[in-house]
Amino acid sequence: MDEPLLGLESCPSVPISALAGAQHLLASLAGIIAPTLIITSALGLDAYTASLLSMALVVSGVATWIQSQRIGPFGSGLLSIQGTSFSFVSALITAGLIARSQNASDEQVLAVLFGTCLAGSLIEMALGTVLPWLKRVITPVVTGVVVMLIGLSLIQVGMTDIGGGFGAEDFGAPANLALAGCVLITVLACQVSRHPWLRIASIFIGMAVGCIIAAIGGLYDAPQLADAALLALPHPATLNTGFDFSLAAFLPVAFIFMITAIETVGDLTGSARASGLAVDDELHQKRLRGGVLGDGLNSALGALAGTFPNTTFSQNTGVIQLTGIASRHVGRYVAGFLLLLGLSPFIATLLTQMPRPVLGATTTLMFALIAVSGIRILMAQPIGRREMMIIALALGLGLGVGMVPDVLNAIPGAFADALRSPITMGGLTAIIAELLLPKMEDAEVFNPKASERESTDSISADQEHA
Repeated sequence: MDEPLLGLESCPSVPISALAGAQHLLASLAGIIAPTLIITSALGLDAYTASLLSMALVVSGVATWIQSQRIGPFGSGLLSIQGTSFSFVSALITAGLIARSQNASDEQVLAVLFGTCLAGSLIEMALGTVLPWLKRVITPVVTGVVVMLIGLSLIQVGMTDIGGGFGAEDFGAPANLALAGCVLITVLACQVSRHPWLRIASIFIGMAVGCIIAAIGGLYDAPQLADAALLALPHPATLNTGFDFSLAAFLPVAFIFMITAIETVGDLTGSARASGLAVDDELHQKRLRGGVLGDGLNSALGALAGTFPNTTFSQNTGVIQLTGIASRHVGRYVAGFLLLLGLSPFIATLLTQMPRPVLGATTTLMFALIAVSGIRILMAQPIGRREMMIIALALGLGLGVGMVPDVLNAIPGAFADALRSPITMGGLTAIIAELLLPKMEDAEVFNPKASERESTDSISADQEHA
């Protein structure tokens, strides 16, 4: 394995640490703020958006410190950045809409979301102690299908924001589409650039360019920005909302916590490899247990502080590879930057006013990339007839209930509400099929590279016959 320039326990100088920390911040900031903006927009929680954003940044800073520095049994001790997770967006929107259908107020909706996330975080902490068992149940096929469903089920939300947002009077206006188009072009231009830093920060740069264009067009409320304080202690929404619990909301959220535990194992293994560390010894297993425990603890802190679940970010592994700096001390600087941003009402107000087409353009692309990452997980596995049937069943039923939720009207109560989540239906289907379908030793296995060679040979043979 390649050794980084500065290893895990190195202590870089302040300028080097600050520069490396800023690069990690740029790679993760868009992913930290977007879930909160999407959830509050979808559920009509505009009055709480600024508070939730501030707490999301503060908790992400605290979570990054815990994950990178390791406090007791919590945290991996690797340079691993934490932030608000996209994986929970669909499940939390569904939970909030169920509460809205029962005439819940803003405070009651948030109470259900925070209480459900708090209960779910305890499950992830418990799973941190039984990772070998969890890996046997949540196989790569199950993980790949669920990650695909997370991305596919959210694309509609992103496209709605491209049009102007839920209930917008100018929905689909040419100005909205043009603004979203500018953002997408900027992101794509960064992605095809030869400069690696432009590729890593492409989502953030796209958002920034979109916001600048919107500001030039007068889409920001200048007086509201002028009244926002530069620094102030945030006010946790839980002081107003308290906590509540809903079984219908809990089932899909609990399932996502199981999936994110597996994803965290993958993220931390990638970070360890990029840091030049062994991934086949007991020390690595200790890091994984601490990382998953830290994930659960940080999500619990998020619920208590009035924000949504946290998880590790995989894109920061790429930053380690590009900089050659794997020092976990850099995590302190990233945590500090996030805390400073969270303590600024001006930043929260600025982000709250981000035009929906700007947010929609970036999140639609990110959701599609989540779906693609699910496909990559599946393609990394040998796919025989058995695996194809598991994938087909899970995708068919998961996407099906999302398109036609009324098909479950005959099923009573909270169980039906939970199964209307594509992630819950698809994930449970995949797990049950994985456990019940017999292994097929003689099954034909699909190998993408072999299939490509066979296709090329077939074309050559056809040309020779011709």
